[in-house]
Amino acid sequence: MKKNKLATLGVIVFISLFVIVALSNSIFYTINAGEKGVIFKRFGGGIQKDAVLDQGFHMIAPWNRIFRYDIRTNEAFESMQVLSKNGLTIKVELSYRYQPIGDKVGYLHDQIGTSYLERIIKPEIRSATREVIGKYLPEELYSTKREAIQDEIFTRTSTAVTKKYLTIDAVLIREVALPQSLQAAIERKLKEEQESLQYEFRLDKERKEAERKVIEAQAKADANRILNQSLTDKILKDKGIEATLELSQSPNSKVVIVGGEGGGLPLILGN
Repeated sequence: MKKNKLATLGVIVFISLFVIVALSNSIFYTINAGEKGVIFKRFGGGIQKDAVLDQGFHMIAPWNRIFRYDIRTNEAFESMQVLSKNGLTIKVELSYRYQPIGDKVGYLHDQIGTSYLERIIKPEIRSATREVIGKYLPEELYSTKREAIQDEIFTRTSTAVTKKYLTIDAVLIREVALPQSLQAAIERKLKEEQESLQYEFRLDKERKEAERKVIEAQAKADANRILNQSLTDKILKDKGIEATLELSQSPNSKVVIVGGEGGGLPLILGN
């Protein structure tokens, strides 16, 4: 009797282990790093929107399901043709970084699902790009307004996707392709503007140099005027005598004639 009970117990344990092993993929789940999980309870209310699973090991009933969401920042690219303000066709290549809002993936799965990139982000990027670039001229997109256009596309897209439990980290304009004739005209205009700036710089430099010379000349004139006003005949004569005495003491042969014409300075005649 005991042997029969033990045999029955052994069979039950074996069958239980077999069922657990067979259903292990449906019972045991691991949420990897950079992921969040959403539980779908088949008999318990469907998607558990506020019960988001963090990374690690989890065990659920075999009739329920877990949906994993990558919440890391990802990058995508978009190439499209848009019309500028003056109706010209421009080819634009964009890149953008995006990710789901971690604690809202339950709502994201319930309303949109895992294909949110194709269903939400890309359409919003395209719509914002067409709307924003349509307000600018090609030369503004090509040069002066590029950063402002990027920021405006980012702001519009971010506002739209945040309502869908997603975030946009950045939108970058990687390349702008204009019609060849228009691109050549813009580059020529930019070159002329650069040359004009260089010419203005040289003119400004010359003006400053001229002003410096005028100031220097004026300073010299003022110094000479002050010096002339301070010199008298007696001072000049005294300075001349001192210089004559110093020269007379030099070893070179010379003849000193004291008293020049009209009471002027002494004359020194050398060899």
